[in-house]
Amino acid sequence: MTKAYIEIDGKRIGSGYKPYIIAELSANHNGNIDSAFKIIEEAKKAGADAIKLQTYRPDTITIDCDKDDFHIRGGLWDGNTLYQLYEWAHTPWEWHEALFEKAKQEGITIFSSPFDATAVDLLEQLNAPAYKIASFEIVDHALIKKVALTGKPMIISTGMANEEEIQEAIAVAKNNGCKELVVLHCVSGYPAPADQYNLRTIADMAERFNVLSGLSDHTIDNATAVTSVALGACLIEKHVTLDRNGGGPDDSFSLEPAELAALCRDTKTAWQALGNVNYERTDAEKGNVKFRRSLYIVKDIKAGEILTEQHVRSIRPGFGLAPKHLESVLGMKAKIDLARGTPLKFELLTDL
Repeated sequence: MTKAYIEIDGKRIGSGYKPYIIAELSANHNGNIDSAFKIIEEAKKAGADAIKLQTYRPDTITIDCDKDDFHIRGGLWDGNTLYQLYEWAHTPWEWHEALFEKAKQEGITIFSSPFDATAVDLLEQLNAPAYKIASFEIVDHALIKKVALTGKPMIISTGMANEEEIQEAIAVAKNNGCKELVVLHCVSGYPAPADQYNLRTIADMAERFNVLSGLSDHTIDNATAVTSVALGACLIEKHVTLDRNGGGPDDSFSLEPAELAALCRDTKTAWQALGNVNYERTDAEKGNVKFRRSLYIVKDIKAGEILTEQHVRSIRPGFGLAPKHLESVLGMKAKIDLARGTPLKFELLTDL
């Protein structure tokens, strides 16, 4: 059996705990470290559990090449080469220490997605408490091994990966020392349409691969993420920006601060609403039992008279016999005079 929870920075993540919310900073600093600082502040205010970076340079993720293979056609980043996109979007490595320090000051966990071995080395120097393997990197077994060997908790996103690729990535992680793992269902579209998310995969993934499962959500609102909680997602990741119209590479499919706050609130509510299997009366219901139907005398009856449908009915409130006893009491005699409005009890009646 998989572990019931993992821990990142002292916070437990699992089905027994409120969903762990990661605010993905990604490229939404738009080249301004003060914007990155502000996103960290807003993520903390909104109630997110962690802020996540992406650690790469354009040269660690691709090459500067003008061949057709390296050009992006269509979508948000149409017209750029891969190198141009990553030059535009990357978080400068010289910012990382300051960003980690800022998160510490704000009291929010910070970690990153490394995209090569040198990124892992940098993040180890900063004592990152966990690592995320991005969905595009799930096939990079050397990177997964490098991260697993740190012994830190791992999160693996599965966008574009088939069942075999997911199984292989999990095996590499576990075989190289990973003891704490969450695997995220993901659709690697930017933005991704909700009707392609197939959220039932979350529960299947947990069972099929014997892991904790969650969601990396690229839809443009919170409905998909909130729904995922009901299907077992214990961790949810969403991109966060200061301004969806900011013009950066990831702004248009990211949440603004108020929407992040709503995500944190609503996913917690959804998790609380799941509760446990329960057929007992809840505390909220106990005070209302008296307003259920029960059997009442609705017409005065003298001692010794026989009860008929004229004398007794099922009405509110609920201080009399349960309505299921109506057939049993009809034809019985009143032991004493019973006035209209009397809750009916068996001790007030006698057999013929």
